[in-house]
Amino acid sequence: DGTEPSHMHYENDENYFRGYEWWLMKEAKTRNPKIKLIGLPWTFPAWIGKGENWPYDYPDVTAYYVVSWILGAKRYHDLDIDYIGIWNERAFSSKYIKLLRYTLDKHDLQQVRIVASDRLWEPISFVLLLDSELHGVVDVIGAHYPGTKTVPNALLTKKKLWSSEDYSTFNDEVGAGCWARILNQNYVNGNMTSTIAWNLVASYYEELPFGRCGLMTAQEPWSGHYKVEAPIWITAHTTQFTQPGWSYLQVDGQLEGGGSFVALTDGLGNLTIIIETMTHNHSQCIRPLLPHFSVTPQKATFYLKGSFYMVQTLQVWHSRLGFESGNSSLFQQLHPVKVWKGSFSLYLNVDEVYTLTTLKTGQKCGCPEPPPPQPFPSNYKDDFNIRNPPFSEAPNFADQTGVFEYFINSSDPGDHVFTLRQVVVQRPITWASDADQTISLIGNFQWVNMTVTCDIYIEKQRDGGVFIAGRVDNGGIYVRRTKGVFFWVFADGTYRVTGDLAGEEILMKGLSGVRDNTWHTLTLNIQGTSASGLLNGYPLWENVTVSKPSNGWAAIGTRSFEFAQFDNFHVE
Repeated sequence: DGTEPSHMHYENDENYFRGYEWWLMKEAKTRNPKIKLIGLPWTFPAWIGKGENWPYDYPDVTAYYVVSWILGAKRYHDLDIDYIGIWNERAFSSKYIKLLRYTLDKHDLQQVRIVASDRLWEPISFVLLLDSELHGVVDVIGAHYPGTKTVPNALLTKKKLWSSEDYSTFNDEVGAGCWARILNQNYVNGNMTSTIAWNLVASYYEELPFGRCGLMTAQEPWSGHYKVEAPIWITAHTTQFTQPGWSYLQVDGQLEGGGSFVALTDGLGNLTIIIETMTHNHSQCIRPLLPHFSVTPQKATFYLKGSFYMVQTLQVWHSRLGFESGNSSLFQQLHPVKVWKGSFSLYLNVDEVYTLTTLKTGQKCGCPEPPPPQPFPSNYKDDFNIRNPPFSEAPNFADQTGVFEYFINSSDPGDHVFTLRQVVVQRPITWASDADQTISLIGNFQWVNMTVTCDIYIEKQRDGGVFIAGRVDNGGIYVRRTKGVFFWVFADGTYRVTGDLAGEEILMKGLSGVRDNTWHTLTLNIQGTSASGLLNGYPLWENVTVSKPSNGWAAIGTRSFEFAQFDNFHVE
């Protein structure tokens, strides 16, 4: 639901301090040093394709780009990347994968393993069975949204099988049920030993296409409010009592009355059993379609054999998802279970999760209450005057195409030394349908009447252009169809008012006298069904009728992938 900055915007550019990912990885490692780090390109900068919308024509360049990121992670942040992917949900190239392995080894990165191909089980499994050299360099087959199932060819490869992207479901209790079910059944039904949730934390505007499809919600940086949603406590049932490197025991895993269980060990005598009894209607994920099944309350008896026969007690953690009743009980510690001569029984109701474990380390934090929720400030200013910003991008702006970064104008006489600059100057090798324009959103989607003011600086001569906008209604994978009220000025001295980002629905046009490489102030005022625009404080156009959309965010952006600067942004 937005763009992230590359470590190499241009061929001669390297910067390992952009975006939030470096910070996020370090925060994760601080909490659990054993956590694994995986990189996967979604989109590549244009220079990699040398003009073609394809990353494999120059596989040495693509490998150099990807390996640079891994080396930068270590050099600048002391982060060891454990796995690297190919191209998210797009085609793979066997030649490229082999060259990637060669390039990793050449840079002493033998420990970095390759995941392929983050799409479907086929054709990667079939190709691995045919191509022994490729089989030698791919360590993991990663499939997306496998619906807990794998395919015979994948099993035949004898590779690790992962659900390398899953979940993507609204994080209410049905989302928690989805997550509980697939965390177990991806192994039980599909032999997958890893399940990765997209996404970790919903920290983006909720009205974007995949609002709240994270394990928890933290979408109000202006208030500090966040919510630890039910999927977090479902996660804890597995991740508080296992670690990367533990092994699944090869048990049947199907419960007679419906539901599933898995058992894992660290190989040092510890045992963790996770049981789920999610019903069909309470555990549907966003995809794929879930065939009908039934789950009934049941008594289940478990038998511990071999070295586990000696286990006498198991710690018990329990969750029950409430749904209709609304009173869920999440991740509560119950009395330990006594194991008698290697066996114990449990009465299982529907929509429950149990963890039984030899570990005594589980905890449900008594965290302080977060601040209460607040709407986005109705009067918001940013002059971007920050000498050493903690992040490369200004807070609360959500880039949807292009990248808007803090910039220092060393040649400026003083008014505009610190600005925000759009820096992507060629259309990337895209994953989603990026717009042909760049755009960054900000504010409250419910806003109706607003005044947006911003100083703008067109850098591209002749056909350059920038806009400010209000009532902007879309982003993410739907950014190309974004509507709103857009006030454009162009380097050729003209202006336009359009009802869409694509600039096709023209509401007004004329001459403005705006030039490139000089600062101008744009003001857009939207009240009810009428909009007006000012240039440098003087009316340029007025009484333009606007009907749809009736509400939306404010936004800034450019006519094409071009350099442009913004300063003294203000929305009211």
